Amino acid sequence: MAVRPTHTRSAPVRRAPAVERPDALWDMERTLRRRGFEAIAGADEAGRGACAGPLVAAACILPAGRRGRVPGLADSKLLTAASRERVYDEIVARAVSWSVVVLPVEDLDARGMHVTNIEALRRAVSLLDPGPDYVLTDGFPVPGLARPGLAVWKGDRVAACVAAASVLAKVTRDRMMLDLHERWPEYDFAVHKGYITEAHTAALERHGPCPEHRMRFVNVRSARDAHAARVTGSAGMVDDGAMRPESRALTSTEDR
Repeated sequence: MAVRPTHTRSAPVRRAPAVERPDALWDMERTLRRRGFEAIAGADEAGRGACAGPLVAAACILPAGRRGRVPGLADSKLLTAASRERVYDEIVARAVSWSVVVLPVEDLDARGMHVTNIEALRRAVSLLDPGPDYVLTDGFPVPGLARPGLAVWKGDRVAACVAAASVLAKVTRDRMMLDLHERWPEYDFAVHKGYITEAHTAALERHGPCPEHRMRFVNVRSARDAHAARVTGSAGMVDDGAMRPESRALTSTEDR
């Protein structure tokens, strides 16, 4: 596989071939090492498409050779929750360096998803110590990196370091969503992790959004407005009765 090193600012998005051999997940890193790039970082995020909860980005450099062959490593979305936890522990134990960055809902609403997504990935890579010689990112380029890099379509399925970053980000975010479930159990964050499901939509319609919901999502704003209208309407009916005691008196007389 030929990979031409290039700076991230002008790096094209490459469509990588499907993984077939068991060790094919490490092909891109082997190729880059033959080109002289020893420390290769992968970066990925979790929670981009959720309508609630934080955005979590991670970066990871795996060692060359057998130590970098993390048992069970794969795209985090293809693993069970228990498998992700086991792989997470292996990555942390084996990695040359790794980092995780969490951006709260307030930042996502204030600045927009794509801007904050890029910032989180860039910060995750910059926190690696030791740092990388080359960076592989999942899906789209990340400008502003101090090292050359390549954006790879479905990178978490074809590059080991990106898959490792995806597991770090996913496990970290899932743990946070379990904590949020304890605070707001009515939304069932423990099950859907903040993504849009029928149950999540029903809870939004019933309770309105909580502080961990992202107001940039249309469904969240609609639920907020509908819930506010119901609350206002209910309060208005109570207030009307309180302001017209003669109405209650008349009704009481008629009843008698």
